Amino acid sequence: MAGEPQADCLFCKIVSGEVPATVVRETDTTVAFRDINPQAPTHVLVIPKVHYSDAASLAAAEPQVTADVLREAGGVAADEKLDETGYRVVFNTGSGAGQTVFHAHAHVLGGRGLNWPPG
Repeated sequence: MAGEPQADCLFCKIVSGEVPATVVRETDTTVAFRDINPQAPTHVLVIPKVHYSDAASLAAAEPQVTADVLREAGGVAADEKLDETGYRVVFNTGSGAGQTVFHAHAHVLGGRGLNWPPG
């Protein structure tokens, strides 16, 4: 069921503490942790504690939690001093877009030049 923890979801296991992560921020509704395969000098994932497969389904079901994820992405950027130089927040949706964990999450990337368009 959407919103409920999924036994086979890596990010649900991080939320529960079953799988360790380098947590940099946590709120009642979100967890932010360092990506284990960083694509930039700063690469932090911000996830909702509730399980939805992607950002669109999270936004449709729980708009306030979606706002919490975005607010925490900004908090991560400020903590990492990326707000001074610029940063990117990315939501990949679907395997064709590079989503590998099907639990909604935002990538906060910065610390180097980020050309546009990406990829």
